[in-house]
Amino acid sequence: MKKLLVVGAFFLGLVSMNAQTKEELQTQKAEKQAAADALQSEANALQAQIDALPGWRKGLFGTIGGSISNFSNWYSQGTPNNSSGNIGISLNAYANLIEDKFFWRNSLTSNLNWVKLDNKDNPNDDDSFNPTTDVFNISSLYGRNITKNFAVSGLAEYRTTLLDNFNDPGYLDVGVGGTWTPLENLIVVVHPLNYNFVFAENDAVFQSSLGAKIVADYTRQIGAVSFKSNLSTFQSYKSGDLSNVTWTNSFSYTLWKMIGVGFDFGLRSNKQEALNYELGQYDPLALPLQAVPTFGNVDNKLQSYWLLGLSYNL
Repeated sequence: MKKLLVVGAFFLGLVSMNAQTKEELQTQKAEKQAAADALQSEANALQAQIDALPGWRKGLFGTIGGSISNFSNWYSQGTPNNSSGNIGISLNAYANLIEDKFFWRNSLTSNLNWVKLDNKDNPNDDDSFNPTTDVFNISSLYGRNITKNFAVSGLAEYRTTLLDNFNDPGYLDVGVGGTWTPLENLIVVVHPLNYNFVFAENDAVFQSSLGAKIVADYTRQIGAVSFKSNLSTFQSYKSGDLSNVTWTNSFSYTLWKMIGVGFDFGLRSNKQEALNYELGQYDPLALPLQAVPTFGNVDNKLQSYWLLGLSYNL
């Protein structure tokens, strides 16, 4: 009986010591965490002061998505023997020079996508990767500060495709006006004097004109999240048929070092591109009763794309 009591007392003491040790360790951890949080807060404040200093701000992030597949004797589908693949790459880069009296903001956005479908039962089919999404945009904005949040500015912006029909069409906007920065990462450009140069082989559809250029751009990084939203629109003074608008968005969440998950999507409305496409599809011999596509009867559908995949952040 005495031995049992001694053993019981020993175990009770051991449990008590372990509980006490755990409580002490938790208390020490809480103290260290509080000190670390205080130091991190000071480090964040110092970084904010560094970011506010005049000089260059540079960054790059994007998304890489892709998939491959192979089917053999999969009879439930139309092409039982095939291999397919999809590759997509997006890029968002900026280099901004911010000074007390002026700024020079430069950005590049690109989204490229390739798709292939190889029907192994058809030796004459196209088994190469063909471009689908094809977006390229580069811009340069210079401004002289009038007030803290407003500047007189000049903008040059060029948009085209890289993989297919390079510079056909291509758009070059050159204009002057004002730039408003209501928030640190939000840029709003309003240029009432802007000329939209359009480069294309079909000059009967694509026309250059004078108009107003409006751009809104929000680029920011918060911890592991990077995102960019850009709205660019041209309103022609000559005709609404020559106006266009493009809205692109990129999101990236870093999971490990520079690698994470990214999502991109974009919208565009351009009546000149819609008419040019419909004219390319029009065959008066096949459809003799169909009206010839014109600006008056073309269906200017909203264009869109999206990409989901791995992201990178440099």
